[in-house]
Amino acid sequence: MSYKVQGQRIVIVGGNDEALNKVRLVSKTTATVVIISRHIEADFRAFAVEVIERAFAPSDLDNAALVFVAEEGEDAELAKAEARARGIPLNVVDVPAECDFYTPSIVDRAPLTIAISTEGDAPVLARLVRARIEAMLSPRIGKIASLAGGLRQRVESLIHDGAARRRFYEALVTSPQIEAAEISGQGAEAAEVLLTQHVSADAKGVVWLIGAGPGSEDLLTLRAQRLLQEADVIVHDQLVPTVVVDMGRRDAERIDVGKAKGHHSFSQAQINTLIVRLAGQGKRVARLKSGDPMVFGRAGEEIAALRKAGIAYSVVPGVSAALAAAADTATPVTLRGVSSGFIMATAHGADDSDLRHWAALAQSGLTLALYMGKSIATEVAGRLVAHGASPATPVGIVVNAGRADKSTYSGTLAGLSSGQVAFSDGPAIIFVGEAVEAGDWADSAQLAGMSFKVA
Repeated sequence: MSYKVQGQRIVIVGGNDEALNKVRLVSKTTATVVIISRHIEADFRAFAVEVIERAFAPSDLDNAALVFVAEEGEDAELAKAEARARGIPLNVVDVPAECDFYTPSIVDRAPLTIAISTEGDAPVLARLVRARIEAMLSPRIGKIASLAGGLRQRVESLIHDGAARRRFYEALVTSPQIEAAEISGQGAEAAEVLLTQHVSADAKGVVWLIGAGPGSEDLLTLRAQRLLQEADVIVHDQLVPTVVVDMGRRDAERIDVGKAKGHHSFSQAQINTLIVRLAGQGKRVARLKSGDPMVFGRAGEEIAALRKAGIAYSVVPGVSAALAAAADTATPVTLRGVSSGFIMATAHGADDSDLRHWAALAQSGLTLALYMGKSIATEVAGRLVAHGASPATPVGIVVNAGRADKSTYSGTLAGLSSGQVAFSDGPAIIFVGEAVEAGDWADSAQLAGMSFKVA
């Protein structure tokens, strides 16, 4: 909430450093700021404020919009009582229980203001969050916001469709060209050019094939986050967590095309038709896929359909499950003198020639990362051994890689092939190769038979 103080007074009772901190905040408003204290200790000369060195009097709160009490003692108690009697919002510094309101940490990019508040519980945390946001925002974002405000009436008169107006404003505030023009003092001219382009351009749809990563929202790329905020429709797979889908705009349409093992709510052909139709309607479509779109995501089929329909598209990479599993277990899938390469393959549907090839690769020292093979892991391990892979070859398995509920298993091909393993629920990555032993599997559940542990 923003509180209107124009033409009124903000009274600060106290002359110490705490009072100075409040002055730094409220001096940016259009109110008259008055400091009252018997003992003025801090230096307020850098601010356009009125400093009164005397005891507090009730009349000091005449025409006051807000009151801050930043000291203790008789004057402080009188000021608090008078503020409450008059119904003036009161803030007692560092005493949340006595506050009617809290002062947040502020990111100031006027006219853009971002406030971070913990309601008095953790002001240090609020300052740390503020520092992160400060680092994210361009120093010129405020001037670009002013450009947007100055164009509001023209935009409304020229662009009548609400979605089209939103696209223009998003382009305005995110365009590197606009920011560069603002640096040279030509921001207004560049904004007019951009507006002309949006007025004359027909609404054209686009599809962004976005990698959602293995499931943890903090592994999403910054580009993926930005495009999710720009999307009109989010078409997502069953494995993409709700917390990631929720990073899109609140008013974006969401379509779950839910392809899980044994249950396909949409066929791939239906998904292809859906995204082509949505983009053909001029919508910006976020096709959100678990992991990386280009790794076992059938993105190739969707891209072929988009090309055939003449629909613009782009691909946003994501963290693939195999890379997340390697990070979870500190497993160097390539290791000097041990493994010179890394192979990703899907075990589901693999035929005998595939397994024979994988066995040869494992024997040569390469690391295998097998997807979609949890239910047939025992069979695959046995067939790899049958095709010549050493039974002592290390194996590491990560279920729900990259997530808080991940679980890990370690052993050898012989151990994995000796019996069905009761894996936890979720997608799994099966690592096979000598480099696996260099990972951190000390706390992993051990597979049956021969196993290894990190010393």
